[in-house]
Amino acid sequence: MKTILSLCPRPSKGTSGGLLALALLLLSALAAHAQTGDGQAGIQQATDMISGYFDTGTSLMYAIGAIVGLVGAVKVYQKWNAGEPDTGKVAAAWFGSCIFLVIVATVLKSFFGV
Repeated sequence: MKTILSLCPRPSKGTSGGLLALALLLLSALAAHAQTGDGQAGIQQATDMISGYFDTGTSLMYAIGAIVGLVGAVKVYQKWNAGEPDTGKVAAAWFGSCIFLVIVATVLKSFFGV
């Protein structure tokens, strides 16, 4: 009984070099074809994606500023009711951090023109 390999014709010695050359030629042609684009479509797609994330990030910064403001207001109220002397300092620090977050988000949005 003959095996499947014995039924297949054996390639000649010069065939493997020709197949390798053909494979390299096709591979280099594909690589050259892939590099012909100027990349503008990819850059535009990346810009659109970043713009979408930027709006979401700005909204997130506004939300964090609101939460920090509420937590700060509660802490300042507790210190004021307890009669602690550094209430003004704590109030200024919390208010300053809220204002900083809102200003940074607004300035970055206008700076990048989004």
